Amino acid sequence: MISAHLTIDPHFVVGPINRRLFGSFVEHLGRCVYDGIYEPAHPDADKEGYRRDVIALVKELGVSTIRYPGGNFLSGYRWEDGVGPVENRPRRLDLAWHSTETNEIGLDEFASWLKKVDSELMYAVNLGTRGVQEALDVLEYANIRSGTTLSDQRIANGAVEPYAIRMWCLGNEMDGPWQLGHGSPEEYGQLAVKTARAMRQLDPALELVLCGSSNAQMPLFANWERVVLEAAYDEVDYISCHAYYEPHDGDYASFLASAVNMDRFIDSVVATADHVKAVRGSKKTINVSFDEWNVWYHSRYAEVDRITGIDDWPVAPRLLEDAYSVADAVVVGSLLISLLRHADRVTSASLAQLVNVIAPIMTEPGGAAWRQTTFFPFALTSQLARGVTLELKLDSPTYETALHGEVGVVDAVATHDASTGDTAVFMVNRSLTEAVELAVDVRNLGQVAVVDAQTLHDDDIHAKNTLDDPERVGLTPNTAHSIADGVLRITLPPVSWTAVTLR
Repeated sequence: MISAHLTIDPHFVVGPINRRLFGSFVEHLGRCVYDGIYEPAHPDADKEGYRRDVIALVKELGVSTIRYPGGNFLSGYRWEDGVGPVENRPRRLDLAWHSTETNEIGLDEFASWLKKVDSELMYAVNLGTRGVQEALDVLEYANIRSGTTLSDQRIANGAVEPYAIRMWCLGNEMDGPWQLGHGSPEEYGQLAVKTARAMRQLDPALELVLCGSSNAQMPLFANWERVVLEAAYDEVDYISCHAYYEPHDGDYASFLASAVNMDRFIDSVVATADHVKAVRGSKKTINVSFDEWNVWYHSRYAEVDRITGIDDWPVAPRLLEDAYSVADAVVVGSLLISLLRHADRVTSASLAQLVNVIAPIMTEPGGAAWRQTTFFPFALTSQLARGVTLELKLDSPTYETALHGEVGVVDAVATHDASTGDTAVFMVNRSLTEAVELAVDVRNLGQVAVVDAQTLHDDDIHAKNTLDDPERVGLTPNTAHSIADGVLRITLPPVSWTAVTLR
């Protein structure tokens, strides 16, 4: 059995954990909204047409903030199409996903649904085909109490109280040539700063998110961040990161170490933002909104799901409905470790997406809703990670990967809540074949005991939860642990994610 060692000391703090770290993402894409969140004909739908079983699962997942309405969909979206009497709303072509948007659900409906799931709205404005005026209009509609044409229109539409949306994204993936309105970093930077300044004239307290690179492999990565931040640094609060991972050519050794890439991505973006800060002599610090991240089998979309044809514009087609395995869930758990490890600078994040589309929750029209394997590490981390992230000392054996070089077999992070005294330790074993005995030095926590230990593992790393077998994979109690002389010893099975609560 492999051995590894970890030291925890509550005096060494990375930073406070912002609850927005456990956000998600809802885009008008495939069956995320229609047949997912909203299905009026479903036997478990409430009077507004929202699936109550989905609401219960979203609340169990522990989602704090939800980014909406896109995504690539955003860059062709007209927000005003989605407000007012539903029978008068236009049907539009969604060029991003080659679908028809009925606009049955818009800002008002989504805000109403968010109250049911106890989540905060993070709204994105279209800077692809639109710009400053439209951003001001939707901001006025959403956040002004009354007395203007747009705020009074919201009230007439049934929302007396303003939505008080604090976080606003300035477009989506504007570096991507697939994006409507894509341009150079100079062009986007100028549009973003104009929009940000205008929005702040209406409400100076807004928190604004600038588009960073769509992924760390983009040709302009880091240079894009530098240029757009040089233009908009004083007007924004965050720069975004997006990253998706999948195994390539059966290389699970690299796939299980995907968090190494996320670590490097975050560090590079932070370094670039701090470079601009230093050049400007600014006292302001720009943080990271990692507002799209997940495992996504993107290659399958390119080969199978993509809709083409000038006359083929379906409503809510089955798109990007990845069925997630145990290995996928372990990677999601390890990506959460990476996000927590950077809690001092990553203060907002969004798992993409929430229902049906590369999602932890799946539904069948007229039928069941169930938890994918990836549901479990997210839900438990959201539940347990409170207070601050601790700086750990981890000594682990390593292995060689084709994509990331030499990486640790074990990765881990710990959080500590001074108000309760609870410490949560999140661990992943990346080995495909061997268990790990991890020795955790907990002496600096004082007299502690294990309250709970849960592991996600299966002998078949490709096992999945499906409509026919929705409970095939789940968390199981890890009883292979003991504490003696201030050292917690716990066995981590191969390809596993584990969470331990100490009190």
